[in-house]
Amino acid sequence: MLLPVVVWAQAPRRAAPLNFGQWVGEIKAFTQQDSLQKPPVAPIVFTGSSSVRKWETLQQDFAGYPVLNRGFGGSRFPDANHYFDQLVLKYKPKQVILYEGDNDINAGNTVEEVYQSFLAFKSRMRRDLPGVELVYLAIKPSPSRWKLYPQMQQANAKIKAYIDRHPQHLRYVDFGPAMLGKNGRPRPELYVSDSLHMTPAGYAIWTKQLQPYLKK
Repeated sequence: MLLPVVVWAQAPRRAAPLNFGQWVGEIKAFTQQDSLQKPPVAPIVFTGSSSVRKWETLQQDFAGYPVLNRGFGGSRFPDANHYFDQLVLKYKPKQVILYEGDNDINAGNTVEEVYQSFLAFKSRMRRDLPGVELVYLAIKPSPSRWKLYPQMQQANAKIKAYIDRHPQHLRYVDFGPAMLGKNGRPRPELYVSDSLHMTPAGYAIWTKQLQPYLKK
């Protein structure tokens, strides 16, 4: 007698829940910094997740540009959207540089969710900062998240396709090819011990490729 075969369907992976409150301390710290040192007038605001937050040489790397680092924690796209007013709008920037999506994919968000979050951020820019350019930095490859990179590239491709169709006040910069070695894998010397965040050599690549896009 043959027994019936029971096939259990695997439940789709659900994204880790968001917690906007976890960033309150960092947002308050930015306000404190602003009170101690006045931000540049009409700055180039860099915001997004820890790859921006850990860019400690940003001012030296872009000497002569009014850059302002407002990267925070291991944020995801919805976090940047939630704190848009405090991170971006309050500074009346001349340009915004954004890096998000990396942690979203790692947390289980879909390509479509990352894309929709990008559109939400772009919509805030168009509504509240019309005419201000948004430069989106494509999700980078990293050894620790290499298995996720195909999905990250899909998100990058959707965002790039949108920017290609709507280039006014939108730019797309992809550091990925320069961060991969001849074997097609991330170059180890570009990453610190966690195999995720970057060494000065990694930031040197970002600086060289991004500088032509910055507004004086």
